[in-house]
Amino acid sequence: MSHPVAIQFQSPQIDTLASQTGRIALLVDAAKPATPAAKRLDKAMRGGLARALASEAFTRLKPGESLDLAFPAGLAAEALHLIHLPKKASVAEARKAGAAIGRALTPAATLVLAEAQTNAQAAELSFGLALRAYDFTPHKTAEKKALGPVTLAVTAPEAVATLASPLAAVAEGVFFTRDLVNEPANILTTHDFAARLAAMQELGLDVEILEEDQLTKLGMGALLGVGQGSESPSKVVVMQWHGGKKGDAPFALVGKGVVFDSGGISIKPAGGMEEMTMDMGGAAVVAGVMRSLALRGAKANVVGLVGLVENMPDGRAQRPGDVVKSMKGDTIEVINTDAEGRLVLADVLWYAQDRFKPCGVINLATLTGAIIIALGHEHTGVFSNDDALAGAFLKAAAAEGEGAWRMPMGQAYDDKLKSRIADMMNVGGRDGGAITAAQFIKRFIKDGMPWVHLDIAGTALLKSDSTLAPKGATGWGVMALNRLIRDQYESK
Repeated sequence: MSHPVAIQFQSPQIDTLASQTGRIALLVDAAKPATPAAKRLDKAMRGGLARALASEAFTRLKPGESLDLAFPAGLAAEALHLIHLPKKASVAEARKAGAAIGRALTPAATLVLAEAQTNAQAAELSFGLALRAYDFTPHKTAEKKALGPVTLAVTAPEAVATLASPLAAVAEGVFFTRDLVNEPANILTTHDFAARLAAMQELGLDVEILEEDQLTKLGMGALLGVGQGSESPSKVVVMQWHGGKKGDAPFALVGKGVVFDSGGISIKPAGGMEEMTMDMGGAAVVAGVMRSLALRGAKANVVGLVGLVENMPDGRAQRPGDVVKSMKGDTIEVINTDAEGRLVLADVLWYAQDRFKPCGVINLATLTGAIIIALGHEHTGVFSNDDALAGAFLKAAAAEGEGAWRMPMGQAYDDKLKSRIADMMNVGGRDGGAITAAQFIKRFIKDGMPWVHLDIAGTALLKSDSTLAPKGATGWGVMALNRLIRDQYESK
């Protein structure tokens, strides 16, 4: 699918800098700019580098930002990127510096001089570089040249490579998530999605695909009702990673995987409907996290479950006013067929708890437009019944720079779901829509089960570039969930 840029680590070769072709990125601590590499480049440029570093254009840069010099006099390179990065820069600033380089990559080879930086900072820089260099091009017919290899010149290449290895595993999980979210629905059918997940058995994951006949026997009427109007059969995919102690309860991740959401009979407006190819974003994040855990050999037991359906209008499609029965046994009056994600999650969450008896569960879904109204595209909505799990997740998200904000819950919101003819309705009105959706999901969480619901409708896909991603799918959540599992659930 996407082709990540190749990054290698080696010791600096300062004597050959003037003849280095392609691109050069120089990391500069404004407090101590005169590194050996800077001195050699400045000599070749006859003082040009010193003038650039003393200019207002450079001195006003924030950490992680770049001043770009095209075809610098005295150098064979086609560009010189001066990246402001203090030695004591934060992780976010180091990743931002890498992203500045990743954004400027071309098919030409790039040399990054990081001699003045710490090993950990250099590893984080390579991570940011890789994330921002991502480009989704499989459906473009014009010849697309791969980005040139990047050499990160550091004083301790092996140490930096060791620190970068687990970050590379996370990056691949992010790329996998982005690829899934970016794919059009005529390519990423429920069949194709399940096949891509099954292929991860090669990484050591146990993958099981539950088909419609099995889902019917399990009583997943809520999930099956969503997909009954589509030619693509509904599926549930179970991915297990056994990296922890044998017998320890796993941590569970559950994702909504609506490969296309027309709204069903409650059809959406035409404007913007093309973006509903991303309505499987929650399932994509779960898949990306499971891929990262396997690639880095996480010492934890984790199970990832995704409900794969397509919500289409058809003569067989679910109607507003229908009543469906969930696997739990509760009946649901379907007021709006466009509130389908919570129906999928209801059954998969119950199955996850019933079968695996997890120590905790987090579900993800591009669930409501209401969360975008509340939080915009900067933060995911966080809903929980457990302060400890919610706090641990928020801490992990903050450490990874992934915006998340906890939202309220309460009985008054839950009361809005009362139905005249069934145990509950699937919507509770327009006001507080993201919260009533969370309250609906909470009804399918067993007593005493620590649970977090993440509404990623505003963060899964963006219409403009972000620091670490081009416009389109972001892969939001892979980094935060990987860190949560690393910090809270891995055996030490």
